[in-house]
Amino acid sequence: MNGTRELIAALKARLDASCPMPPPPPIERVLAPPHRVFPTPRTRGQYASRAAAHTTALVGIGHVGTRYATEVVLQFQAELAVAHLAVHTELPESFAAQNGLLPLQSRVTHHREFLLRPDLGRRLDDASLGRLRKEAAKGVDVQPILADGLSAIACMDSGVTLLQHFIRECETLGLRVGTPVCARFARVWLEDEIGEVTSAKVSAILLGERPGLGTGDGLSAYLVHAPAVGKTDGDRNMMSNIHARGTPPPEAAKRLAILAKAMIDQRTSGVSLELGKLVAELGQAGSRGYRAPQVRVRLVEVGT
Repeated sequence: MNGTRELIAALKARLDASCPMPPPPPIERVLAPPHRVFPTPRTRGQYASRAAAHTTALVGIGHVGTRYATEVVLQFQAELAVAHLAVHTELPESFAAQNGLLPLQSRVTHHREFLLRPDLGRRLDDASLGRLRKEAAKGVDVQPILADGLSAIACMDSGVTLLQHFIRECETLGLRVGTPVCARFARVWLEDEIGEVTSAKVSAILLGERPGLGTGDGLSAYLVHAPAVGKTDGDRNMMSNIHARGTPPPEAAKRLAILAKAMIDQRTSGVSLELGKLVAELGQAGSRGYRAPQVRVRLVEVGT
């Protein structure tokens, strides 16, 4: 035996490593995975059950081990895909002309800039400003504006329907409606400049709202009295979740027209607008109570 082997043998002896390894302990039986996702409707907590009746949020979804159930993850991914599609869809340049609307565009030049520069979406570009001054009616009661906002899909889907019903309801109330326009790459505050140029008493922008999970087709409406550049959100009134599963466009249009007339009658809007006497006409939009939750659409079904 050479010197190196002798040193190794001596080291093993000192560390007792020359002794054989003891036998491993017996392995416990691994339990089979659960056949059910908990909590089931029978074990769902009382709070979660009551809260779920008032919201479309995922409440009391349970878990499998330390993770969400597969069905919950797939549903979330599908709803997120719907939201992404809505945000990244562009309103075609030809959309306004095809629907008989005066085409306008903000100072945004492309879609990525629209997402990154909200300030540019709040003012018209020079060409649109000139077109508005030349072709739009002036001194009107209500200036209607259809816009893409953060969901061109909503604008193209039910936006025109909402606009048409809104104009009809305003005229029924005896309001003079201005030239309908369609603004591309638009943010809410764009209504201030458009309403100011047309000398409208009320400016109303109907645009695709920021998508929620599974809701990429929702519209929002923002109304402001005496529109002018520099108005704040406190000067506006708005209605959201205008779509088939929320507030249907015909119903929303009627409420918005009543809201516009109230602004003209009271000569104000926003936080100072008194809506207490309009609860009967506006329904939930005029009250401070809870509104009925919208229906959550299941996009994924997992077989058992």
